[in-house]
Amino acid sequence: MTSTSGGIMRLSTSNLNTYIKQYETYLSVERNLSLKSIKAYLSDLNRLVEWLNTKNIHDVTRENLRMYLEQLNSEHTLKDSTIKRKYICFKAFFSYLVQNGDIVESPIIGFGKKFKTARRIPKTLSVSEVEKLLNAPQEHMKQLHTSFRRRINLRNDAIIELLYVIGIRIGELVNIDMEHIDLEEKTVLIFGKGRKERLLYISSSEVIHKIKTWLHAREHFDPQSDALFLNKYGDRLSIYSIEDIYSKYRDLSKVSKKSTPHYLRHSFATHLLNNGADLRSVQEILGHTNVSTTQIYTEVSVERKKDVLSRFNPRNNLKV
Repeated sequence: MTSTSGGIMRLSTSNLNTYIKQYETYLSVERNLSLKSIKAYLSDLNRLVEWLNTKNIHDVTRENLRMYLEQLNSEHTLKDSTIKRKYICFKAFFSYLVQNGDIVESPIIGFGKKFKTARRIPKTLSVSEVEKLLNAPQEHMKQLHTSFRRRINLRNDAIIELLYVIGIRIGELVNIDMEHIDLEEKTVLIFGKGRKERLLYISSSEVIHKIKTWLHAREHFDPQSDALFLNKYGDRLSIYSIEDIYSKYRDLSKVSKKSTPHYLRHSFATHLLNNGADLRSVQEILGHTNVSTTQIYTEVSVERKKDVLSRFNPRNNLKV
């Protein structure tokens, strides 16, 4: 297990694999994290173990953890956000070991500030680009002649609309089951990160109509799943399918080639703020734990800035 020497906590690297397996169970059972999140945690921890073994390091200490993170930082092969994610992963893992009584104190306390990431402005689509994207399935429908292709298009139309109208992640969209959506109340239950629930309201009657139209077509797919959106075999769509669907209509509508489905979530949040929504409400709708995560959208919310600067900027009244 652990030992102490001169009041300094020692954690043997030989015990790490055992602790990581216990942590995997904790993340799955108690934290109820998704398989994707668990895989990311384990990947970061296992790479740390590999590095320690390569360096022939037998104890995990503040010094060698700092050395590992600083080495990653100096190599300039990883984004600063990736290094920050690793730091957060290690911090959570060692906190778990402390709470579990496996170690006395975390060896990573106190040097997190060095690994803060630069805040990057979210990539968004303009309102006109979103309009082009939302119109693309309807334009594409005019070229389709088989019932199967038309039904697929109805599904895709509802998918693109739902991503934008409530600003959800694609992982949240593929996990929507039939029982989670109430078209009479115009609500949909979303399971976010850590399976946190939030109930969202579909405010557009057009989107409700498109979802109802898809549900009529859905029966022709011989459903093998309770998922709202099915593939051609009647099973739940994957996130990779959603990415392909988005790419198709992105190219048809000729909006930014670099854009991804997540641009719709960023655009949704930015457009809400531009239209006067308050930050706390946007935070709840997006399912952000901290308002600081939502605040980044104020950087691209320019309409109110335009208004303030147009009305109150002292330079506007100077006679030069």
